[in-house]
Amino acid sequence: MLALDPERAHTLTIKSLEIGVYPRCVTPDDARLRQTLCGLEFPNPIGIAPGFDKNARVVTALFNMGFGFVEVGTLTPRPQSGNPCPRVFRSVEDHAVVNRLGFNNEGQAAALERLQNGVPGIIGVNLGANRDSDDRIADYVAGVARMAPVASYLTVNISSPNTPGLRDLQAPKELATLLTKVEQARAALPGHKPPLFVKLAPDLAGADLPEIVGIIQGSGADGIIVSNTTLARDGLTDETLTAEQGGLSGRPLFDRSTRMLARVYKITAGTMPLIGVGGIDSAETALAKIEAGAHLIQMYTGLIFEGPDLIGRIKRRLVQAVSDAQANTLSPLIGRRAEEWAQKTL
Repeated sequence: MLALDPERAHTLTIKSLEIGVYPRCVTPDDARLRQTLCGLEFPNPIGIAPGFDKNARVVTALFNMGFGFVEVGTLTPRPQSGNPCPRVFRSVEDHAVVNRLGFNNEGQAAALERLQNGVPGIIGVNLGANRDSDDRIADYVAGVARMAPVASYLTVNISSPNTPGLRDLQAPKELATLLTKVEQARAALPGHKPPLFVKLAPDLAGADLPEIVGIIQGSGADGIIVSNTTLARDGLTDETLTAEQGGLSGRPLFDRSTRMLARVYKITAGTMPLIGVGGIDSAETALAKIEAGAHLIQMYTGLIFEGPDLIGRIKRRLVQAVSDAQANTLSPLIGRRAEEWAQKTL
């Protein structure tokens, strides 16, 4: 697949999963990997990040591969094609990807129809706003109302760098307004009210982080996802990738995103569920995310370079770490090195 154009390779991967050509996990998860968060029972802490299965086409296949949860999207109210191609660039040397996809997806209605057939596990639905929307906050409100019935949890994605102006919604005043209206929409749901996560960018100024996290905590949101892709190019050695516009993911993002994760963990004093994302491409980096404060982790880019057996390698390492800690759950591992990570410099 690495010999193909990145977006073409992704399309073929999705088609392979659709027709059942993929490795299956046949071994039950070790009970020590289970967690209950926001009322949801996670069989293991490893999730697939949004962006992989944008349109909820291969959810069941991903669970069969061994993921503990799947997050689909980003889904916008109306379908949109995203930015012009080429828009995805990878570096095997750096284990990195730059993308400027721009929320390309079939729209919420198409995904809703697929998910209404039922899924065999915890499904997150990542919500975004249409690029040409006159009222982006209204787009998120509409997404909550439409997708809540099929979502185990919802994610408000205001951190993509590829929709102009979207990250402005992370500013304190705008964030407070957005989350107030989203919470009102969730409260008004007639039935199932899924937990709500807010996904942040790794490029937020450190001085702004306490206020932003405080707003999220005060809004009624249930958790935070740290983080999306970065506009920084720290750690890249591939000059062709450095020159491309878009969000950077993969190995070079690991330190930046993990440091921010640890800082959010410290701000929340470990009281709010956190999902750690960014640069996980080995069993050791997965464990490091949890030690920095993640209750759950997500990956995508790491799978491109390491393949699906990465899932099993991570599970085995986490079980070993729990055993080494003479524990029965992941709890003693979560945040035990947050202070160390929070003090790191880039």
